[in-house]
Amino acid sequence: MLKLYNTASRKLETFKPLLPDVVKVYTCGPTVYNYPHIGNLAAYTYWDLLVRTLKANNYNIKRVLNLTDVGHLVSDGDTGEDKLEKGALREGLSVWEVAERYIKIYLDYYRDMEFLPADVVARATDYIDEDMKAVDLMTEHGFTYETSDGVYFDTSKFDKYADFAKLDLTGLQAGARVEFSDEKKNAADFAVWKFIHEGEKHEMRWDYRGRPGYPGWHLECASIIHKELGEPIDIHTGGIDHIPVHHTNEIAETFAAYGHDLSRFWMHCDFITIDGQKISKSLGNTYTLDDLNERGFSPMDYKMWLLSGHYQGTRNFTFESLEASKQRRLNWRARIAECYQIKRQKTEERCVFDEILAAVNNNLNSAEACAVIEQSNLTLDDWKKVDDLFGLRLIADTPDITAEDYDLISKRQAAREVRNFKESDEIRDELLKRGIAVRDTADKAIWYYNI
Repeated sequence: MLKLYNTASRKLETFKPLLPDVVKVYTCGPTVYNYPHIGNLAAYTYWDLLVRTLKANNYNIKRVLNLTDVGHLVSDGDTGEDKLEKGALREGLSVWEVAERYIKIYLDYYRDMEFLPADVVARATDYIDEDMKAVDLMTEHGFTYETSDGVYFDTSKFDKYADFAKLDLTGLQAGARVEFSDEKKNAADFAVWKFIHEGEKHEMRWDYRGRPGYPGWHLECASIIHKELGEPIDIHTGGIDHIPVHHTNEIAETFAAYGHDLSRFWMHCDFITIDGQKISKSLGNTYTLDDLNERGFSPMDYKMWLLSGHYQGTRNFTFESLEASKQRRLNWRARIAECYQIKRQKTEERCVFDEILAAVNNNLNSAEACAVIEQSNLTLDDWKKVDDLFGLRLIADTPDITAEDYDLISKRQAAREVRNFKESDEIRDELLKRGIAVRDTADKAIWYYNI
C-alpha cells in the first residue's frame, strides 16, 4: 500500500488515483538559463523515484515535465531581470539560443542520471496561446485587474489563497508599503501577464491586449497542466521553495480560470546543502556532474548518495559522504556478481524485494529500503527489481562474465588446490587484464569487476 506525504493536508495519506486507468503526474522543471548543479538534480532524482515506485505498484502513469524558457524573473515575485535575458547577456547569445543550449544540457544530464523520460516535455513558449486564453478566462470571471506593467491576479477574490501555504496575508500586507507597487491592490497579488514598456529590452515578446508582453512565470504550469493532463491531477511535485509563491499561485490561477482544484496530492522535497552551506555561486560550491566526474565520481554515485537519504530531509553533501555512496554501489555490484555465481550453482534464496518495495511505499523511504538491502541476501531477480526501482545501472554496469572467464576461474581454483601458485597467479593476471578480480574464500573463489 503506497503512502505519500501530502503538503496540502500536511499528513501522510494512502495514495489512490483519481481515475482507474492512469495516474497524472506533473513535475516542475528547470528554468533553462544555466548549467544544472547537483542541488537542481536532487529534486528530479526524488521525483524519478516517485514515478518508478508508482510503476512498481503497477500504476499506469502520464507524466509531464515543463521547461521554463520564458517569464521567470530573478525574483519569484514580479520584479528583476528575466533569467533567460540574464543568461543571454552573460553568454553573448540570444535568449532563444540560451534556451536551446541549456535544454539540451538538461536533457543530457537527465539521461546521465538514468531518469525515466517524461511522457510530455513541455516548453513554456509552446503554450503562449493557452496562457492568453487563461488570462481572458480569469478576467472574465472577475479575478484580474490591469496596471501599467501588467495584468494582475486579485488574491482577495480567491478566499482560499492563503490556505495551501498557510500564509499570513495580514502580516504580508502590513510590511508591503515600500516593497510592493502602489498599483497593486493587495501585497500578495501577482502578475499573470507582464507588459513590455517602450525601450525595455526583452527579446521574447507576444502581443496581447494591444501591447507586447510575456506570461507570468506561474501561469505556464497551470496552462500546461490544463492542456496536457486536465484538472485535477493526481500528483504535483516540486521543491519546498515553490510552496508559498509558485504553487500557491498555480492553484489560484487554475481555480480562477477553470473552476477546478489543481491537484489531489502535492509533494515537495527539501534542499541539499554543501559542507553545511547553501549552494551559491559566490561560495564556489555549485558543483555539476562534470565537476563530480573530474573528481572520480559518476552520476550513479551521486544518485546513490541521494537515495541513501529521504526526500523530505535536509541533506548535507560532502565528498566524504559521496565516497561512501560510491563504495556502497560498488559493494552492491560485487553482490550482483556473486549472484551470477550462485545462480550457476542452482542455489535458491528467498526473494526480499517485497520488503524493499514496502519500505519505499512508506513515503518514498529510500533510506529504509537501502537498509533492507544491506541487511538481506538478494537474488538476481531482486537486484533486477531494485535496479528498476532506483535506476542505478547496477545490472547494466555488472554483466555476467563469459563461459571462458568462468573456465579460467575454475582452472585457477584447481591450480590453487594442488598448490600450483605459479599457474594460479598467471591465470589471475589474465583475468585482471579482462577487468575481473577474484576474491578467495575458504571454499570457493568469488569474482568481481576490478574497478
